[in-house]
Amino acid sequence: MNKEERERHAKSLLNDPLLNEAFDVLRKELMSEWEHSGSQNLDQRESIWLAVRLLERIRGHISSIVETGHMAEILEKQHPHI
Repeated sequence: MNKEERERHAKSLLNDPLLNEAFDVLRKELMSEWEHSGSQNLDQRESIWLAVRLLERIRGHISSIVETGHMAEILEKQHPHI
């Protein structure tokens, strides 16, 4: 998959309602579990927090593919001979 295809695919993922719903529902469920866990249950709370952070990293990675592609387009327009 070339850079343009990756960017297009990443954009379609970020705009996919089902994927966004999945991220949002999972995050809400995890945060609810975290909020309702006992403060003494550190292992469970840590595991939940790591899962929330992983969701954020996955979404962030997909966003960075789009942003990198967009930045490359701007640079190409500004400096076409580089």
